[in-house]
Amino acid sequence: MATFPAERTAIITGAVSERGIGRATAGYLAAQGWNIGIIDLDDAQSQATAKEIAAQYGVKAHGVGANIGDEASVRAAIDSIEAELPQVVALANVAGVSSPVPYLELDAAEWDRVMSINLNGVHYATRRVAESMAKNRIGRIVNISSVSAQRGGGTFSKTPYSAAKAGVIGLTRATARELGEYDITVNAISPGPVDTDIMGGTLSQERKDELTKDLVVNRVGSTRDIAAAIAFLISEDAGYISGQTLNVDGGLYMH
Repeated sequence: MATFPAERTAIITGAVSERGIGRATAGYLAAQGWNIGIIDLDDAQSQATAKEIAAQYGVKAHGVGANIGDEASVRAAIDSIEAELPQVVALANVAGVSSPVPYLELDAAEWDRVMSINLNGVHYATRRVAESMAKNRIGRIVNISSVSAQRGGGTFSKTPYSAAKAGVIGLTRATARELGEYDITVNAISPGPVDTDIMGGTLSQERKDELTKDLVVNRVGSTRDIAAAIAFLISEDAGYISGQTLNVDGGLYMH
């Protein structure tokens, strides 16, 4: 059983937005003693978020700006994090965009934008960290999919989002299969409705009540619910779980 180094780093993409899953995950993991690498679009905000986390939790943190849909940009950001922080053991691919455009109004530019960030970006970050993880023979990768992938939408976002998030599940399974021999696990989390801006802004109580009708629990999800699931899947004890999609969705999708 592969063991973690005493000093270890988790990289989180899309970790700047205060109400987002990435930001919640950064804080949750830092509280557990992980050093934190942050990749987000804005370099200054990424650095500021890293400083805040380092000060609050007493860990090392480093933030870098990158366009997640551009491979060279992603590789450079991860190079920078590796130069500044201890061994990268975990990657949480959280960065994503919503897309409420109806299918018959969808143009090529919107399709490409959503695919580029929500699917290509996951591949670019995974591909780069996998090089280091394979060398070190230890790694945990967690990708954020969506219940939209499994249900074909039915949330705020529509077709390109659902297609990209379904692609994330396929990517998760294939990379789990290929990277397993290097003691790297790859899993996906499929959130149900979570109160973040990707749902089209802050959810009103009325909208929350409406969404809860489809669930088997009495509330919509919080970013902490997803952060806790990520923390479990990247933990040392989760080494026998790979290629899985964990539905953290209040029972919305059962199969």
